[in-house]
Amino acid sequence: MTVDLPALTEPTFADLTTLRVGGEIDSYVTTSTEAELIDAVRAVDDAGEPLLIIGGGSNLLVADEGFSGVVLRDTRTGIHLESADTCGGASVTVPAGHSWDDLVVEVIENGWVGVEALSGIPGTVGAAPVQNIGAYGQEVSGTVATVRVWDRGESRVRTLALTDLNFGYRTSKLKRSTQLPDALTGAGSTDPVDPLAPWYPSPRYVVLDVSFQFRLGTLSAPIAYPELARRLGVAVGERAENAAVREAVLELRGSKGMLLDTDPAAPDHDRWSAGSFFTNPILPAELAASLPKGAPVYPVRSAIPITTTGPSLGRIDETLVKTSAAWLIEQAGFTRGYGVDGPDSPATLSTKHTLAITNRGSATAADIVRLARTVRDGVRDTFGIELVPEPVLVGVSL
Repeated sequence: MTVDLPALTEPTFADLTTLRVGGEIDSYVTTSTEAELIDAVRAVDDAGEPLLIIGGGSNLLVADEGFSGVVLRDTRTGIHLESADTCGGASVTVPAGHSWDDLVVEVIENGWVGVEALSGIPGTVGAAPVQNIGAYGQEVSGTVATVRVWDRGESRVRTLALTDLNFGYRTSKLKRSTQLPDALTGAGSTDPVDPLAPWYPSPRYVVLDVSFQFRLGTLSAPIAYPELARRLGVAVGERAENAAVREAVLELRGSKGMLLDTDPAAPDHDRWSAGSFFTNPILPAELAASLPKGAPVYPVRSAIPITTTGPSLGRIDETLVKTSAAWLIEQAGFTRGYGVDGPDSPATLSTKHTLAITNRGSATAADIVRLARTVRDGVRDTFGIELVPEPVLVGVSL
């Protein structure tokens, strides 16, 4: 069965993803209005075709065999200011296709607060709440007010409030609908992943736009991440100028190869990655004592902010702790630049940060998966902790 949609010249996933691997695309479609986006999704679902919605391609690993379905990209941009006052802050609505980092730049330039530590993260606004993107002590859930979606299950537009989204560490109701039947998408579900979930590899809920609530001001939210605080010369919990926070975050991300590679003439292969390939393990608090000596242990905060009048941190969950995936990888014997076949392997760990798996210029998706499995298995065999991949895997599995 085919879908009658206006397809563009077909790129490959190697052209569309920051890992620069992946095979051919059956049908590639872009939309420039909300109506076009909804019509395209409906047409694909009515035809029973697989659907992959792609943003910046920065959190995606697709098989060398490609994807037998429709790949859809929303190209809408723009920022709509609903209101801005000292009492309620700035209420802003942004379409899903807008660049995330472009939004951060405008937030800072307009004197709004809450996403300054999320500078430099590639991708789109629509992808941000799906993954609940986070970095340097901030998560997007701290500023999200509502997310308007096209519900593929009910064939209607819905508005999901903050409490509906079930945000967690690098997850949300939106993301969980990709892998689990909708009845199992509650936060904290321990049900096994269903590989035959009908919405895979895109969520049931297609993001149309995201509404944010920002506090007004030029000083950042309290700095929660020690490394960032040191770079800024402030104590944890203190504030700094928003612009200074952005500059410091970009410097830190750049030193770890966690920025997009924008120079085709002199490629930096440490930036040919999907960012952090594994999430930091979340463990029951009672298991903290069983972690290896020297393992970092961090508090786990609720993804729901304490207040709804602007960016704030969630309450600490005393039942959970978080440890460092990078530390576990290094202590299991995988150093920066590690490759399965030595340092000249087509895929290696970044030479700047062990949490990133990189394409050294000629890697295939199979090469990326082989390295990821090796690292995952090594950490599991050494510490009994199974690392979970952060990117969306399409046609491949660890």
